[in-house]
Amino acid sequence: MTYLPPDEATRARMIDTVRFDAAGLIAAVAQQHDTGEILMLAWMNRAALDETLRTGRVCYFSRSRDGLWRKGETSGQVQSLVDARLDCDRDAVVLLVDQQGVACHTGRRSCFFNAMRPEGLVETSAPLVSADSLYGRS
Repeated sequence: MTYLPPDEATRARMIDTVRFDAAGLIAAVAQQHDTGEILMLAWMNRAALDETLRTGRVCYFSRSRDGLWRKGETSGQVQSLVDARLDCDRDAVVLLVDQQGVACHTGRRSCFFNAMRPEGLVETSAPLVSADSLYGRS
């Protein structure tokens, strides 16, 4: 499925309807487009959402770095946008993506690997790649 970006005026009109929080952010859930697997939750500001819709490559806002974070810029684990959907209140967005490799900084496919069970937290998946190799640490 090929992503077709909206033109600049259409992007601006759509983004103007988004209800960003007091910090100028919106929660963004990344979901694998063909399997429905929930991959991660991150944050977007207006610039990140605009860049994502414009380029088709997912861009988030990193609160810890206080700047734009293009998914995969250091790890190579890129997310390509297939579709973006706002919720009914327009204060959260689901990004249907084509994930290249793993989505989680721990080397797992999904960030949601801690199951809350009667016996406590249970890890439901092991890393597929080491975090060190993702980020060039030795």
